[in-house]
Amino acid sequence: MAKKKSNKKQLSAPERHFGVILEDIDSKMDLVLEGHQALDVKFSKKIEDVSKKIKDVDGKIDIHTEMIGSMAADVEIIKTDIELIKNSLKKKIDIEEFAVLEKRVLLLERKLQRI
Repeated sequence: MAKKKSNKKQLSAPERHFGVILEDIDSKMDLVLEGHQALDVKFSKKIEDVSKKIKDVDGKIDIHTEMIGSMAADVEIIKTDIELIKNSLKKKIDIEEFAVLEKRVLLLERKLQRI
């Protein structure tokens, strides 16, 4: 049997050592790349979750803004009603004034009965 000639160039020990180091670095870079890809997927999911929550919060803020606007209108109506009630109460007499007027009317009625 004839021996096959090796077309490969014989490498020196430092060259072989350098090749081994390169392969080790390459395998470690592959691990870093896999880790980066896994983190990218996790971050993408988290970003989607946060985006959904932000949309929910935005919706709630819109609803609350409408509610506050409605409440502000209601408060204005209540203020107007209170002002009307105040004005109508100012036109009416209080209990003490009523008692004084009642006594005066009684006195006048008695005087009229004597006539």
